Parts: sequence; C-alpha cells; structure tokens
Amino acid sequence: MQNPGFIVVEGPIGVGKTSLARRLAETFGSELLLEGAAENPFLERFYRNPRAAAMQTQLFFLLQRAQQMQELRQGDMFEPVRVADFLMDKDRIFAKLTLDAEEYKLYEQVYSHLTIDVPKPDLVIYLQAPVDVLMKRINKRGIGYERAMEPHYLHALCDTYTRFFHFYDEAPLLIVNAADINLVENQSDYDMLLEQMAQAKRGRHYFNPVPQGLLDGDRKHG
Repeated sequence: MQNPGFIVVEGPIGVGKTSLARRLAETFGSELLLEGAAENPFLERFYRNPRAAAMQTQLFFLLQRAQQMQELRQGDMFEPVRVADFLMDKDRIFAKLTLDAEEYKLYEQVYSHLTIDVPKPDLVIYLQAPVDVLMKRINKRGIGYERAMEPHYLHALCDTYTRFFHFYDEAPLLIVNAADINLVENQSDYDMLLEQMAQAKRGRHYFNPVPQGLLDGDRKHG
C-alpha cells in the first residue's frame, strides 16, 4: 500500500489498540508513539476511587499527550510513517466521563492552550468490541489496577467513544469490528486490515470481517 502517513489507532481499554499500533509500526518501519498509561502515577488510585483522583489523572494524561504531539510536530516531517495508539482529541472522551462540570471547565481551559497546532492524522483506525470481550481481554493481560474496573464504567466509556466517532470528521476514519479477529497474531486478519487501510483515503469506512472459522464452517455445510 502507499505511504499512509500519520496513523492513529484508537478504541476503548482492552480492545487491542497498542498491540496493533506496534505491529503497524513494525510493518512500515515507523516511529511509534504510545500513550504510556503505566507512567501515570495517579492511575492506580483512580481505579480505586475515581472521584478522588479523576482530575489529577486526566491532567497528567493531557500534559503527557500534548508534549508527545508537540515533539511530533517539531520533529522530522519527512519521516515516512508515524503510528500512535492515541488520538489527542480522545483526551476529552475520558474527561467528559470522569470530571464534574466545574472540573471540566478548568480542564477545557488547559486543553485549549495545549492543543494548538496539534498534527492531524492521515488515518484513524477505531477498534470496537463488546464490553464482555473487553473485560475478558483486560483480565487476561493481568494488569492489577485494571482488574478493579467496573463493567458499568467500561459500558459508559464505549458509549462515549461511539458518540465521539459518530461525529468525527477530522481525518479519514476506518471503524473496525475487532471482536472476533486477531489483528496481531493472525496474518490473514491483518492482511485484510491493510487492504481496508489502503482504500480509506477519505471519509468514513467500516470493516466488519467474518471470522475465518465461520467461513470454513459455511464451506463445510454449503
């Protein structure tokens, strides 16, 4: 496929965005930007007591991501491809979900100053999966503080993501149903994604693949 430029992989916790971003960066030999959740000293206490630590957690992420975007903007703009596992705009998704009205007003003031001239992606890949699938993946990867996450929080997060991307038009958008595919370990799934990426030049696109096992089953019973 042609040089895709600046690629962003997004989606709720547990959907596999970081793993896919790593593979895409390896495929294209590109610079990789990761959001670094483990570096946030407030995240563990947020999962224990969301109301008490929401503002600190959110501001740390905002400052961290803004610095990464600033470094990207000031870097070599002739870098062939860049891949990130976060969209700067998505910071507001979590802010709206976790902050109260007064906190959000303060957050918005900081956000507006930090996000001037943020580079726009050339393609956004939005991964979706049902909450029960996300919970299984979160439990499987075994990060202690994530296991304290309540399903209702994950439901609210997924709903907020859906609303956000329903109106998103800042870049070509590829919406992927990632519930029954493995984009990291299954080569055919990954190849299908690359084909979809090559076609996503503008506007909104949907990739809803049928799992290979179901296709094989259809052939057997056809």
